Amino acid sequence: MSKVLIFMAEGHEEIEALTVVDILRRADIEIDMVSITGNKKVPGSHGITTYCDKLIENTDFEKADMIVLPGGMPGTLNLGLCEPLMDQIHGFNTSKKGLAAICAAPTVFGKAGLLEGKKATCYPGMEGDLLGANVSTDSVCHDGHIITSRGMGTAIPFALEIVKTFKGEDVANKLAQAIVYNN
Repeated sequence: MSKVLIFMAEGHEEIEALTVVDILRRADIEIDMVSITGNKKVPGSHGITTYCDKLIENTDFEKADMIVLPGGMPGTLNLGLCEPLMDQIHGFNTSKKGLAAICAAPTVFGKAGLLEGKKATCYPGMEGDLLGANVSTDSVCHDGHIITSRGMGTAIPFALEIVKTFKGEDVANKLAQAIVYNN
């Protein structure tokens, strides 16, 4: 079974995070919500507290197939400042394991030098931090082992692209139909 880790920092965008969690769980993809704050209760950018499954210090990265970063401010900045997370992101990149980010969060990959020559997208106005990327305005970009997306309004196609990665296009299309999503 595939294993995905989604990271929650104080100030994360709640819809981007929880949409991914919900859709992946509907597709029977194991996903753990992981706090980088030292507390399983993590406040989002709009006053909604997310209760995480794990703390980063208790997370087994060896068994994970993908790291997902939701956007939001200051959540994105907090993710980029988390050294243990950044070490794992670099390791996943070296191993070509899955990396996915939405809204402002693709800038974490850009600032880390992971988007060189890759097609990527992010929240409008933040494209300057997609260092080295072939910047796109597509809702979702999937280039190699990296998936990026633009924002809250693209959370469903972003999550479905992750489902497609692990379960195939048929499963993603059936799930889209089941949730009455028309792209």
